[in-house]
Amino acid sequence: MKRFLAQIFSTRRQPSPVVFESPCLPDGPLAVVGDIHGRFDLLLELDSLLVDFPEEAPVVFVGDYIDRGDDSRAVLDLLSQPGDALLRKIVCLKGNHEEMCLSFLDDPATNGRAWIRNGGLQTLASFGVSGVGPGSGAKELRRARDALAIAMGDRLIDWLSALPLIWQSGNVAIVHAGADPCKPLNAQSSQSLLWGHPDFTKRIREDGQWVVHGHTIVDEPMIENGRIALDTGAYATGRLTAALLDEGGVEFRQTRR
Repeated sequence: MKRFLAQIFSTRRQPSPVVFESPCLPDGPLAVVGDIHGRFDLLLELDSLLVDFPEEAPVVFVGDYIDRGDDSRAVLDLLSQPGDALLRKIVCLKGNHEEMCLSFLDDPATNGRAWIRNGGLQTLASFGVSGVGPGSGAKELRRARDALAIAMGDRLIDWLSALPLIWQSGNVAIVHAGADPCKPLNAQSSQSLLWGHPDFTKRIREDGQWVVHGHTIVDEPMIENGRIALDTGAYATGRLTAALLDEGGVEFRQTRR
């Protein structure tokens, strides 16, 4: 009898499974663009993706503009000074690859090899810097850092350093990599926002907040339990993905090369 009563009590105390049912409600129409990774050619096709989208709607980039692709410098130059090339209000977030580049500039001997192994070599080449590789020593890495700092200039370095980690509209948050589902969005660590969190795809947020992100490559853009994944591996696949959000829902559009 005691065992039977214990089973009933245990069953009654079982928490109900969390179900994400909150509608996606940004303050107004907005577009979010996935990881570019040096694909300047795909960035130039952005206007064709948004041709019928409201011109006043913000366009938010999730970060990782550099590395792996061949034209990181051109991507940074355009996004940091859009001018007539992107006739829209744009918001650029920082990705982990921008963070790695800044860490290289800060301490090349400690941080240079990891960045170079993860695509930094292509970024260096786009700025005309050569003579280093994954096995380079501290002297060569410092020389490359000095050359890169001169080629980038203070304006571009300051722009990268000041990039925000999160942007919000209504119940939609846009980040680079992910967020801790157990913490409010205004209490996230930079580690979670730039590199992801182990529970991000395992636990459903209970505050009704949607999170749009890149960082983790997916075969196709996807929506799952309030998460919208946009990184379709543009540098390798030739597919740069944008998500168009409004009160009517989410629409994905892609460039293909």
